[in-house]
Amino acid sequence: MTTGGTLPSTGSRSSSPANPTSTKPLLHRLYTSHTLSTWNSRTFEFGAVIFLAAIFPGTLFFASCYALFRSLAAAVLGSWIGTIVDRKDRLDVVRQSIVWQRLSVAGSCVVLLAMLSLGAEVRTLITYALFTVSVILACVEKLAYVANTVAVERDWIIVVSDSLKTDRQDLNSMMRRIDLLCKLIAPVGIGLLDGYSTKIAILVVFAQNALSVAIEYWAIKHVYDAIPELGRSRASETSQDRVTLLSTTTTTTTPTSKSPASLLAPYKSYIQNPAFLASFALSLLYLTVLSFASQMTTYLLTLGFTSTHVSLMRLVSVMLELSATCAAPYLMSRIGAVRSGLWFINEQLISIALAIGLWLYYMDKPLIAGAVLVSGVAFSRLGLWGFDLSVQFLVQDAAPEASRGSFSAIEMSLQNVFELLSFATTMVWYRPEDFQVPIFISAGAIATSAACFAGFVRKSRGHLLHTDRCMKRFGKKQRYKVLPTIEEEVDEDIGTESRT
Repeated sequence: MTTGGTLPSTGSRSSSPANPTSTKPLLHRLYTSHTLSTWNSRTFEFGAVIFLAAIFPGTLFFASCYALFRSLAAAVLGSWIGTIVDRKDRLDVVRQSIVWQRLSVAGSCVVLLAMLSLGAEVRTLITYALFTVSVILACVEKLAYVANTVAVERDWIIVVSDSLKTDRQDLNSMMRRIDLLCKLIAPVGIGLLDGYSTKIAILVVFAQNALSVAIEYWAIKHVYDAIPELGRSRASETSQDRVTLLSTTTTTTTPTSKSPASLLAPYKSYIQNPAFLASFALSLLYLTVLSFASQMTTYLLTLGFTSTHVSLMRLVSVMLELSATCAAPYLMSRIGAVRSGLWFINEQLISIALAIGLWLYYMDKPLIAGAVLVSGVAFSRLGLWGFDLSVQFLVQDAAPEASRGSFSAIEMSLQNVFELLSFATTMVWYRPEDFQVPIFISAGAIATSAACFAGFVRKSRGHLLHTDRCMKRFGKKQRYKVLPTIEEEVDEDIGTESRT
């Protein structure tokens, strides 16, 4: 994918392609920036909840409100963030996202320390006011994280891979590997510190944010300077568009001047995109309690499992998730992203179906029932993250360059909406004996996701499955050959007819 038809930015930036010998250091700097951003976000996301539990002991209300509004901000304002990512300079977007992330986390740490110093015994008006401020700062941090993730994972990755002639599947897999490792290690580290001292844990979060901002800033700037294509305008943005945008930003407008049609335009574009069904199928998978999040962890503890058991189960699950980041690129290189996605989503569906069936069969033996449920969930994570990488590749190809940000941000908004709905299911059916209802809802969401992706496959390929032609082999020593799409088959037929 190129940025053809665009003008290079003015200034001293070179328009020559990046030196191949500098590819690996550049990618390391990109990975460094992404690792620090993800690590800090995961640390703060988990740490803030346990900090609030220490500040407000004996109740989950404040921690729940905190997490609810944080996800709600991303769900409601995600489209707006995506529009900013599309319109602004790439480096400016990432730099601002880094700064706003670090400032909001630093401010949150100060507020949390202030609430901690007031004590848990007496809750004054000041305590509630500080909590409100912490919620607002958490929303800012979440939006900045969304902007950084959308810009880097859905836009920069494409430009970098094309410019450096690097396999985009490998880049996507490495970024997802970083996400999963941070998701595993960061909560464990901050949890251990909090067990020793909540105050020290908050200070560590503050310190690592302050120390990492300069490194992130330098790393991402170095990548931007080394790849001229990152500084060029997006493909569909003409000079007239830039003049119009400039005049718009210099004119004072009120929020009421925007028509409902203009506000809904990004959503209309999202639905009309060829990859809509694939993206929506991925978002649906967030409507689940069948993961090692708080809901299923709490349920397992009520069955008689210990926290050590749950930690070991989570470790096995993460290992399978990491294996998906290796399996997905290999499978996509053999049979393509569309068929890979179909295989992975069906693997997840079959794993969950078998797990629920065995769980129902062993309902009178809680520990066995919990063990088979966990086993199925763990194996389903292989399909989940393989499907995630397949859909990400498809979206990167299908989303127009000028609207990659808004498309991906709307996708993330839907993911947050479905995640909120998953929390709502356990708020309604909150008793352990009622946990089967959220489980069935989660299974229904996975089945619906598989159906949506099957529709996408049918629409893009013209067929769903060719069991006898899914993969052809030409000669004993040759590799499997990916079947052409329906459009490619039509072109081949036309070429054959013209030759005859």
